[in-house]
Amino acid sequence: MAKRKEDRNNNGNIHPKRIFKTPKDLFNAFQEYKANVEIKAEKWLKVQYVGKDGQRVTDKQMPPLTYEGFKIFCYDNYGDITNYFNNGDGYYDDFHNICTRIKDEIRDNQITGGMLGFYNPSITQRLNNLKEQNDITSGDKPLEPLSYQIYKPTDD
Repeated sequence: MAKRKEDRNNNGNIHPKRIFKTPKDLFNAFQEYKANVEIKAEKWLKVQYVGKDGQRVTDKQMPPLTYEGFKIFCYDNYGDITNYFNNGDGYYDDFHNICTRIKDEIRDNQITGGMLGFYNPSITQRLNNLKEQNDITSGDKPLEPLSYQIYKPTDD
């Protein structure tokens, strides 16, 4: 018979594929990921020509934080973290708060970057399910069926 979720958590049993022992360990990995993204910014240079002589200037652009990027970073450095966010069978209940915090910080980074014009606002909206929706057709009144009539030209 399978153990209840409470028994697993209370007895100290952990999932055999568990990489991080505490939520703080997972948060530290997220901090490492953010530092890694800053290092990767060196690869994404924006070239501009400024001044009357067109002097070439390069600026590094900050790539956005992404959940997928964090998963790849962890997979390369620690292992698969998908179960921490999915919480299969309740083995990762103690990680719920930190996983929510990580996803919220990633979302905030993307939305803020999109609003400031650093990231493509359209893509930011799609990734974060943001959209503006107004009913401009009926004004919340029921729509009536359309009727139409076809006129044939008469022979003169």
